[in-house]
Amino acid sequence: LDGDTEWDRAIGPMQFIPGTWARWGESLEGGSPDPHNVDDAALTAARYLCGEGRDLASAQDWESAVLEYNRSSAYVSDVLAYAHAYADAA
Repeated sequence: LDGDTEWDRAIGPMQFIPGTWARWGESLEGGSPDPHNVDDAALTAARYLCGEGRDLASAQDWESAVLEYNRSSAYVSDVLAYAHAYADAA
């Protein structure tokens, strides 16, 4: 997707790796999904995080979704802190 035939690098605004994009990529307006299109990337992120029947209103499913994205407890803690900061500011 980035033209590099040797390495699978994260691409687009949501930083998808090609294998994940191939499985979950979807176009908001139909047609071929584009990982560089912010609308397609946001829709794909939602599909990916809510995949496997996860309900992000559930704390356990939310954590499972973030771990699916990046298997790091430190990453989960960081995302949770940013989510709380965002909610508090809203």
